[in-house]
Amino acid sequence: MLAIVCPGQGSQTPGFLAPWMELPAFRERLESLAEGAGLDLVAHGTTSDAETIKDTAVAQPLIVGAGLASVVTLLPDGDLADHVGVGAGHSVGEITAAAVAAALSETDAMAFVRERGTGMAAASAATPTGMSAVLGGDPAEVAQALERHGLTAANANGAGQVVAAGTLEQLAALAAEPPARARVIPLQVAGAFHTHHMAPAVDALAAQARGFATARPAIPLVSNADGEVLQDGAEVLARLVSQVSNPVRWDLCMQRLLDLGVTGMIELPPSGTLVGLAKRGMPGVETLALKTPDDLEAAQRMVREHGRAAAAAASTSDDQKA
Repeated sequence: MLAIVCPGQGSQTPGFLAPWMELPAFRERLESLAEGAGLDLVAHGTTSDAETIKDTAVAQPLIVGAGLASVVTLLPDGDLADHVGVGAGHSVGEITAAAVAAALSETDAMAFVRERGTGMAAASAATPTGMSAVLGGDPAEVAQALERHGLTAANANGAGQVVAAGTLEQLAALAAEPPARARVIPLQVAGAFHTHHMAPAVDALAAQARGFATARPAIPLVSNADGEVLQDGAEVLARLVSQVSNPVRWDLCMQRLLDLGVTGMIELPPSGTLVGLAKRGMPGVETLALKTPDDLEAAQRMVREHGRAAAAAASTSDDQKA
């Protein structure tokens, strides 16, 4: 079974979309998505500097737009359900996954992520907050350290990685007194996402979401709230709203993908983070980070070998042998 996964904020880097601009289909799709976002996603993905694309109001639409534009090059026939068995997204990447699966239209997805980004940026400006990855250490000792400093485990990413979120003072205190055998690494995000600090953004998103139409996803989606498999568009949208101020359990997502029988996983741009986690948390699963068009040949090979068509052919062969 093939899984498509979509990364969250912090995965973007300056110029990461430059190689993709050589593909007319990608550029055309990105320009169309940019209209819905009200941002020049081409410029932000090619020439904007690190500080500009760190801005939450820019980063989130850029990440979602990049992922959606890449699908047209990965699956040019557009028949997602014929190839992909399941999808999932980390944080804002869950919007990408929902739109890829057509639970939410691309137009509504870009309007939603624009509101999400501006709302979370405003919430972040109210109090200086941030996030830091805590790598290694005893899980119980890490949890105790976070509680001692008043921090929230905003992302449980598995593979020995927890992301702590809170005020800059709380994060500085954690860095000065890290858990034993653990490293604390500040992340390039502008706020304490997936915590109570983001609560002001939730009401506006909920109001906006009431105007959206939803559909049954073309493929099952694994929720980053708890690893549950979702097949109802309205529930997908409701969880997109609530996850803004609630922790991401990517560890449970990876376990669910394994339980479902995933054998191959492709991460959409800006890729690398989720593949890195999967290499440690999903042993035996073939992974690919779709970073540039040079990766498309390998990605399309994985679609053929792990996709539903391959699974159906294998099943037919087994039946014939029986």
